[in-house]
Amino acid sequence: MELVIGNKNYSSWSLRPWLLLSVHRLPFKEVRIPLEQENTSVAIAQHSDAGKVPVLKDGELTIWDSLAICEYISEQYLDGSGWPSSVRARAEARSCSAEMHSGFPEIRSQLPMNCRALGRKVPLNATLEREVARIDRIWSQHRETYSSAGPWLFGEFSIADCMFGPIASRFKTYGINVSTASKEYMDFILNHEQMREWVSQAHGEPETIAVSEVGI
Repeated sequence: MELVIGNKNYSSWSLRPWLLLSVHRLPFKEVRIPLEQENTSVAIAQHSDAGKVPVLKDGELTIWDSLAICEYISEQYLDGSGWPSSVRARAEARSCSAEMHSGFPEIRSQLPMNCRALGRKVPLNATLEREVARIDRIWSQHRETYSSAGPWLFGEFSIADCMFGPIASRFKTYGINVSTASKEYMDFILNHEQMREWVSQAHGEPETIAVSEVGI
């Protein structure tokens, strides 16, 4: 497999399938295309007409959406274990992942992922506060329900953790306060081996994307 990604410092969507592949230690070739450069569009177009990263190429098959890539990896290489094993947990994990995939526009726009930055402060408007509170409820409620099954959001590692990993990074960057249960989950995922590897490599990238350098 070949995974085409953007900057590790900024590309939250790239992190999601990368994390699934890396935690399960599936072999893949990583192709990094720096974003917001003069040749970015041309470089991405060589891999997908969608014009965005990530892109997964597996033989003659090309998949160009983070959640679709994760679903494919789960079905093709993990015997479906990308999702929790129980029917209830699997349904809830899919619901949370779909909500993350399509929602939270204020978090995306006001709190861009920036792994290298710490201590950034941005004003929290009412919409942003509501979205943060919703994330907090998702994390705390599911950790309360599934904590006996393991330390991940639904006990065992799943695609849901891949979807929320970038949010944990954002919350750390901007010092977003969450409940105790959510903070424990956030700390756990950020301190996981593969997340630390991603952040370490983000620190080594030379590019700076001005529009994603927000906060004071």
